Amino acid sequence: MRAEPQAADYRPDTALLELSDWIADPVTAADFPETQLRFRNDRWAAAVGLSDLSDDQWRQHFGRFEPLEANLPQPLALKYHGHQFRVYNPDIGDGRGFLFAQMRDGADRLLDLGTKGSGRTPYSRTADGRLTLKGAVREILATEMLEAQGVYTSKTFSVVETGEELERGDEPSPARSAVMVRLSHGHIRIGTFQRLLALQEQEHMAALVDYCLTQFPGPPPPEDAPGRDEPAVILMHQVVERMADLAASYMVAGFVHGVLNTDNMNISGESFDYGPWRWLPEWDPGFTAAYFDQSGLYSFGRQPEALHWNCGQFAVALRLLTEADPLLAAMNRFGPLYMEAIARRWCWRMGIEPRGAEDDAKLVSLCEQAMRESKVQPDTFFYEHRGGRRATGELGEALANYRAVEDVHEYWEEGAPQSMLIDEMETIWSAIAERDDWSALEEKIALVRRMGAAHGEPPEPAGHLP
Repeated sequence: MRAEPQAADYRPDTALLELSDWIADPVTAADFPETQLRFRNDRWAAAVGLSDLSDDQWRQHFGRFEPLEANLPQPLALKYHGHQFRVYNPDIGDGRGFLFAQMRDGADRLLDLGTKGSGRTPYSRTADGRLTLKGAVREILATEMLEAQGVYTSKTFSVVETGEELERGDEPSPARSAVMVRLSHGHIRIGTFQRLLALQEQEHMAALVDYCLTQFPGPPPPEDAPGRDEPAVILMHQVVERMADLAASYMVAGFVHGVLNTDNMNISGESFDYGPWRWLPEWDPGFTAAYFDQSGLYSFGRQPEALHWNCGQFAVALRLLTEADPLLAAMNRFGPLYMEAIARRWCWRMGIEPRGAEDDAKLVSLCEQAMRESKVQPDTFFYEHRGGRRATGELGEALANYRAVEDVHEYWEEGAPQSMLIDEMETIWSAIAERDDWSALEEKIALVRRMGAAHGEPPEPAGHLP
């Protein structure tokens, strides 16, 4: 069984203020016509000491953005650049969001509360800085499912409906509006470093490296790694470990993020910002999530390549501080680390104990082959073969050599898994849009959390200290 997030006292820690003069701009939240509370994530609110807020207090803090006690006095819109579908864009930053607060959880991690849909900022360009209510519901469902599947993900913390009507070209308009708050392990992106490279701000780059090493601590580079005592090289190794593990977690979940741009890559290795996401209807490496991804750049099977490429852009940025060879040595670890993470996470989802690199790689290959040939939906495949059961042929022979973990949860005997295919999301949204009926969403969240509990404790995200 998986433990609930550990409850903790409220401990504000505004660490980013030491960088705020050059990494962010102070902004003001939009003044919304309404603040109707639609979702509050009390189990993660408990982890940062905020679950005792009344609904009125919640709306004031996460709809009106009244500062939390002893926290940031004013929201901060973070500055960054980034490659968007591999085209460099210096004209981006927090365009419809900001950093609202920082605090420590019970494990002493520094966590951020950041927004989406909170109004215009200096980086909004021609956009309105708003979020549709449907977009917020989609992010709730994505983060809940990914968390249950063991992916290191941001958490949807709050959704407040704001009473505005939005015009959008990719969904029926006028659309209902919302402001969302997400709980994340930092908001420093690869694109944050790219901006400092573009501006040749070497001193600020060094300060940002030190901030990341302090606030997102990780293991040292291997003993034989060149330049292993240099701060930039240490961070490079940690980010490569984190991104390799993140890529593996997406693949094992059968998840397609859709927009793996460098401004969407968190230095902590935590996945965030869910727009045109999809889960696979069948095991298809060419499956894409975004209708605008016409070349398949971020298709399911190319996600590891995308994250490796993004690590390369991080290495380019760090050249402001160090030589290329130590950074390339870190980059070269991505492939082996990815394969290790695939094996670890695949066995976890199958409910079996790993046997070693060669056997585990063969098992993964046989499972992929079985899914391609049968066209079974991946959630169903993993459910049916949990603990090595119901497999035949060569796959059955391979699984016979594995020891099953102890599964005591009744979920595994109910005959069908939880999934998050797009049709089900649309059905949940239709009930909200047509009848203002939120019961299907609430029921789905409960079922997905129950599924997560049945899977047990997920693998620890790589690249962090225990």
